[in-house]
Amino acid sequence: MLWNFKKKKHPEYWETYLHHFEKKEKTNLDASRFVALDTETTGFDYYVDRILSIGAVSIVGNEITVADAFEIYLEQSHFDPKSVHIHGILQNSKKHQISEEDAIKQFLTYIEDSILIAHHASFDIKMINQALNRMGLPNLKNKVIDTMDLYASTRIKSNFIDKSVRYSLDDIAEAYTINLMDRHTAPGDALIAALIFLKTTTILKKSKSFKLERYFLKSNRF
Repeated sequence: MLWNFKKKKHPEYWETYLHHFEKKEKTNLDASRFVALDTETTGFDYYVDRILSIGAVSIVGNEITVADAFEIYLEQSHFDPKSVHIHGILQNSKKHQISEEDAIKQFLTYIEDSILIAHHASFDIKMINQALNRMGLPNLKNKVIDTMDLYASTRIKSNFIDKSVRYSLDDIAEAYTINLMDRHTAPGDALIAALIFLKTTTILKKSKSFKLERYFLKSNRF
């Protein structure tokens, strides 16, 4: 008996996304495009909970390009009313909502091969990867940086500082006097993450030993 082991064909939008990674990888601050993102979700269980909204802004040449900011809301097949007090997104929200698949398609088109930035990034990336997996697709290929790791590196190293501290977005925003008006909205938190990224890298790149690659999260985090 002959077995037909044909390579699984992925949809065109995924092939288009992969095509961006064929060009030479850039890893310096001035030449790279970064995308700071945030997801609001129904909860914290990667397998049960779902993404309610995705917000993102791009950073090019050390400047945030707010004009092309990304913001979408997803149809809610799963809903947990206990999480509403955090993100404020109601199940029957009047905001325009699209399917999970359409949302992921648009997100892939927006990010291309950009280096992704998020606070406690592994959570957001895992939630997006779970959505991709439900669509029969592999995980994201983008490099990812966690703003908490960047901020921790700017702190004075001494025996009096607990290296296991997990700085919240609020902690860092307060330290940098960043406005928290749109906190707990996907686009608002994405913008805060972008500002933290710019502030921390401005400090870190003063060191001759600074290398952006040092902050890329390992794939096993996702």
